[in-house]
Amino acid sequence: MKLHFRTRIVVGIVAVSVAGLAAQSKPPVTRKDAVVDNLHGVDVPDPYRWLEDQQAPATRAWIDEQNAYTESVVGRLAGKAQIERRLTELMKIEAIGTPTVRAGRYFYTKRRADQDLQVLYMRRARDAQEEVLVDPHPLSADHSTSVTALDVSPDGTVLVYGIRAGGEDELTVRLLDVDGKTELPTTLSRARYSGISITKDKKALFYSKQTPDGPRVYMHRVGNDPSTDRKIFGDGYGLGKIIGVSLSDDGRYLTVSVRHGSAALKEEIYFADLEKGATLEPLVTDIDATFDSTIAGRTMYVRTNWNAPKQRVMAIDLERPARPYWREVIPESTAVMTSLNAVGGRLFAAYLENVQSRIRMFGFDGAPAGEMTAPGIGVTSNVSGEWERDEGFFTFSSLSTPTTIYRYTVSSGERQVWAKLQVPVTSDPIDIKQVWFVSKDGTKVPMFVAHRRGLKLDGSNPALLTGYGGFNVSQNPNFSSRAWFWIENGGVYALANLRGGGEFGEEWHHAGMLDKKQNVFDDFIGAAEWLVKNGYTSSSRLAVSGGSNGGLLVGALLTQRPELVRAVVCTYPLLDMVRYDKFMVAKFWVPEYGSADDPAQFKTLLAYSPYHRVKKDVKYPGVLFITGDGDTRVAPLHARKMAALLQDQTGSDPAERPVLLKYDTKAGHSGGLPLSKQIENLTDEMRFLFWQLGVKAAT
Repeated sequence: MKLHFRTRIVVGIVAVSVAGLAAQSKPPVTRKDAVVDNLHGVDVPDPYRWLEDQQAPATRAWIDEQNAYTESVVGRLAGKAQIERRLTELMKIEAIGTPTVRAGRYFYTKRRADQDLQVLYMRRARDAQEEVLVDPHPLSADHSTSVTALDVSPDGTVLVYGIRAGGEDELTVRLLDVDGKTELPTTLSRARYSGISITKDKKALFYSKQTPDGPRVYMHRVGNDPSTDRKIFGDGYGLGKIIGVSLSDDGRYLTVSVRHGSAALKEEIYFADLEKGATLEPLVTDIDATFDSTIAGRTMYVRTNWNAPKQRVMAIDLERPARPYWREVIPESTAVMTSLNAVGGRLFAAYLENVQSRIRMFGFDGAPAGEMTAPGIGVTSNVSGEWERDEGFFTFSSLSTPTTIYRYTVSSGERQVWAKLQVPVTSDPIDIKQVWFVSKDGTKVPMFVAHRRGLKLDGSNPALLTGYGGFNVSQNPNFSSRAWFWIENGGVYALANLRGGGEFGEEWHHAGMLDKKQNVFDDFIGAAEWLVKNGYTSSSRLAVSGGSNGGLLVGALLTQRPELVRAVVCTYPLLDMVRYDKFMVAKFWVPEYGSADDPAQFKTLLAYSPYHRVKKDVKYPGVLFITGDGDTRVAPLHARKMAALLQDQTGSDPAERPVLLKYDTKAGHSGGLPLSKQIENLTDEMRFLFWQLGVKAAT
């Protein structure tokens, strides 16, 4: 089973003051050690290796010093009240999630405007009164502990949910008797899970989790001691693999997928017919391609890039699953198929066509059944729901339109609003356009650019450019309070669709990975140059931001073209690409980046690794690094080491272009921060950018 969980008038401006900053002290001095590795005959210095030890007293003291320094800089900036007030208006609203329906019951998340965290709710019928199932607010005094729905039994009487501390990827798993509102006697301890499904009879769970030896799949009998859980799959798969597990809607078929790393180029599929008491047997293990499956009745529909870089759909009869019986039911098209769901007797395929989303419908035999029109130009998610139920849900948003969740009746095509984010956005017209620019090697790359209508292209506008460019992930122009806030304060917001992403299929992804990773950075540099050349901004008023793989992206621009931008916000980043795969779950990413253990790949990684490209006395932009202990995906050591190195090496005046580190002990990759903390963090980020770019905060 898959869970898918107004008008404002500007009356004045307040300048973001830099008064008093001229006398600001320099950053703390960080100890440098004479650490040098010789890799494949090349000496690689690493003077801040000691900062890799996250819990060492010296590291903790250094973090405290860095946070104090950052606060001494950002804390002096004026405009906090105006920025925080408006961000609170935009973000402190009621938010509701897409429901999952089981036996006529609707399960969803909701956060009231006066709450910090998402609460798990249920309605016993579509229009019934909602009931609170799990409220995480009492779980932690600072509201840093959150909950997430993982699965619901087919009859809607048992909820499987996870408890997350801070922004960790790891969860503790609990079961709730929905009718009695009581906890069942099962707790799976904190771990990194990659799939949990409850059986139709509610007596067992199938789950996959990472172990010290790699991912493993277990079966747990509800009420039994988890230490007695039976391992049913995974022996021989190492730390670089990701194993998922799921049950079909009717609980009959168990599916196990093995991904050879994140954004895998190869995926294996195994399945078992539980009604027949069968054990897992391989469906496909020998093809270097991806296979994303969904089951309807006795047929598995597989979205795959096997001999189809932009994806096609194969139908597999699970009564005779041998490959000679596979049938192609939806052929590859010129657009990229990004997801597939079986809902209400039809297949709903989501496509990206020149980074514009579309949803096409097909019969189970692959016969075209029309296209589901979007409410406007923006981002439409695929329809989610159960294959036998004449009801599905999808979302729509754009850079100028807050997210709306629609209920869709499959048989009639009728749609109704299930929920809409009531964001108090202005009625001022926003121009959103898709432009194309030419990258260094001549490749045409698209980018979305948004700003207030009537913008003068005289190079004086503050601009914020962002992107990702990796792991086959597409960047779509969804609504975000961050983007809207930037635009309404007179800024240009640009989202580049770089190579390495999934916007144009696997070939576009391949063009930005491994030894071609520099293409991604060239694309991003090309996007920045286009904005300057076409008068949207100038280098003195241009900032870039990115997180995770996007943190690597802005780190590369920072070190390759420091004169091109004035400010950089780099969050939860990868920056030491020589040692990245030695920490946490980074072996998942070796198929994407390569490893310094390989001589040829080492040469590529060293050439662009931001940590190794920093040079003494170069006038680097102002930089704000953001990370925290709760990031259990990308090791926070990257930001720690890079901040120390840049502070020591930059030729810029720290009173004008400082290198700052904002380090939270609970923040991490998987969110989980209370809304109040999110607003606080974004306020500091905007204060930093406004200061660096000379922006005036609207009141």
